[in-house]
Amino acid sequence: MSNEAPNQARVIPLRPQSVRSGTARPVSERPATAPSGEPADRQTREPLWRDLVGDVLRRERLAQERTLKDVADAARISMPYLSEVERGRKEASSEVLAAAAHALGLGLGDLLSLAQGELTRHSARSRRAVPGSPYNGMCLAA
Repeated sequence: MSNEAPNQARVIPLRPQSVRSGTARPVSERPATAPSGEPADRQTREPLWRDLVGDVLRRERLAQERTLKDVADAARISMPYLSEVERGRKEASSEVLAAAAHALGLGLGDLLSLAQGELTRHSARSRRAVPGSPYNGMCLAA
């Protein structure tokens, strides 16, 4: 008999195990955070369109001092779904976006134009923040 460990099968996962919601990742696996509290990579990468549109919808709703329920009812969409859209968690269809925009007194074009303006401002900030970027100092606004 030898003193070696008994034969045991070694399992090598093909994909990294996904983190279940509600469980914390080890500190070594968490994204680095910037002073603002956001992950460092989120500050430098372009935002997702759904985040921009959601931010515009929420800002417009709050500027009108309206509740989520009020706007959802006027748009004939569920309140939880509108909340998810505002938080950028759902990629809403053009019909849903148009309904939410109209409930806020905006046209779909107005909503998309405001979101495009946000993207332009974010891109301009990102270019200024990246040393050596070929776009530093260039104005791309029409």
